[in-house]
Amino acid sequence: MGLDGKYSKLDEKTCLQKALSLHAYADLSNVSPVVFVYLLKECYSNGACKATKKFRVLQHQVHQSLYNAPQPGPAVFVIHCLRILPILGIYSEGFSHLLLSSFCRFIKCDGTPHDLVEAKLFAARMFIDIVGGSIMHEERILIKLLEAFDIQLIDIENVMGKEDVIHIGNTDAARTLVEDYIFSLVEAQSFMTAVTLLERFSIDLSGESFLLKMMNNNDYRAAEKWATHRGKHMLCVLVEEYVKRNLCKHAYETIKKNNLKQDFPGVYHQGKESSLKNLAEKGCWDVAEAKAKGDKQLIQYMVYLAMEAGYTEKVDELCDRYSIQGFVSSIDSDASLLRMNYLQFNELVSDDIIWVDKANGLLDATCRIEGCNVVGIDCEWKPNYIKGGTPNKVSIMQLATEKEVFIFDLIKLAEDVPDTLDHCLTRIFQSPRILKLGYNFQCDMKQLSRSYGGFGCFKHYDMLLDIQNVFKEPSGGLSGLAQKILGAGLNKTRRNSNWEQRPLHQNQLEYAAMDAVVLIHIFYHVRNHSTVVCQGNSKVEWKSHIISSIDNNLKKTR
Repeated sequence: MGLDGKYSKLDEKTCLQKALSLHAYADLSNVSPVVFVYLLKECYSNGACKATKKFRVLQHQVHQSLYNAPQPGPAVFVIHCLRILPILGIYSEGFSHLLLSSFCRFIKCDGTPHDLVEAKLFAARMFIDIVGGSIMHEERILIKLLEAFDIQLIDIENVMGKEDVIHIGNTDAARTLVEDYIFSLVEAQSFMTAVTLLERFSIDLSGESFLLKMMNNNDYRAAEKWATHRGKHMLCVLVEEYVKRNLCKHAYETIKKNNLKQDFPGVYHQGKESSLKNLAEKGCWDVAEAKAKGDKQLIQYMVYLAMEAGYTEKVDELCDRYSIQGFVSSIDSDASLLRMNYLQFNELVSDDIIWVDKANGLLDATCRIEGCNVVGIDCEWKPNYIKGGTPNKVSIMQLATEKEVFIFDLIKLAEDVPDTLDHCLTRIFQSPRILKLGYNFQCDMKQLSRSYGGFGCFKHYDMLLDIQNVFKEPSGGLSGLAQKILGAGLNKTRRNSNWEQRPLHQNQLEYAAMDAVVLIHIFYHVRNHSTVVCQGNSKVEWKSHIISSIDNNLKKTR
């Protein structure tokens, strides 16, 4: 039975299954748990959609079915189904999760089922049977069972028979049963399940030794969960252990999450600096500045990072905004050596960058580009740091030839001379004589189409070569590829700067130009040395990756 209501090639048998299933789900008063579980399996097995969608649809269907008179009540019915599910083998865990999540949703929507008290006893008995090994369920299902039916030690005690108590040999039988099971989990290194049970049943365990055991097995999630449960002293022990093991990021996150800044000021500051450095390396300077929250010491560290990266305009901007003085403008020898490892603009381009924001300049640039055989293309737009927010418009487009780089101010040109811009870019993009080079150009195409949906020039491209597809670099992006082919990478510190400010800083212009012109140099380096590029034991013919014609029918995203 398909789950989305759309069926192909339905025979009589499938139609009958569908009718029976729908009838059964609509009225559970005479449907046994065995039949219900079988119908679940049939629905899932014969569903035509992907697994995730099938699960969601079935989850909704099961939730609705719990309103349809399952006997003797929805809570007990679910428990009886869970006892049966292990016979389904590979379906057992998935369907158990499906039933429990549907039941939790049912409780949330409908309040307390009338049979919940009785169901808790059945669930507690089932817990004992799972622990004892007579029913086979995964540990995750065991935990979900306890949570869904809110099982406490008293519930387990209430259903334990004389045989259970005699077998355990302890008057506090429920606690002993659970403790023995937890110790077996610890021995099996199932620390997260053990910690969850310790928390749930408020059972104590030798704190620090248990914490160290988890950390020695690299189960930091369980260690942090246990330390959080035990309180501040154990959290401090956790942080100290992180520092000893040189796990500074873990230590910083624990300090931040649990408000331990006053207890570990040095570690916290070190972690904060490390976080800012990671953001700076990604070019997310605005986010880094927001995270610094005006802390003078952290802002000074950002100034140092900007100096080290050669981001002089950011140095000036931060020093001016926060009235920072006394910084030496020169950088130490190590930082200078670092900069020497990057490609420099004047090494790749002999002429100046040409800024294009008027109709005459646009027409002149188009004519000069049409006289070239190969053009490198790239785009920049202001980053949007709001999760799920609409991306900003593409701000500029860089078009590089062998000798010069044109930077089109798309925002201004699209507003002032839209028809001229559309006409000129159509002449470039749809020319079969000009080979257009890009890197991950599919992303640029998507952004251009989203930003300027009414323009015809962004709907069709001829003679396009995406350099990324030729080399298939596993990491490092365009900078990593430049390092491999040309011997030096690109400085990406300005990647996420404000591309909508006018005028752009000279360093921004050079950064933008480099992303386009480096494509020309990579292309000619490969073409002049060989027609093939060796990657391991394979050879890739770059000409085979040229797309002679492509329609950009990407859907616009609001």
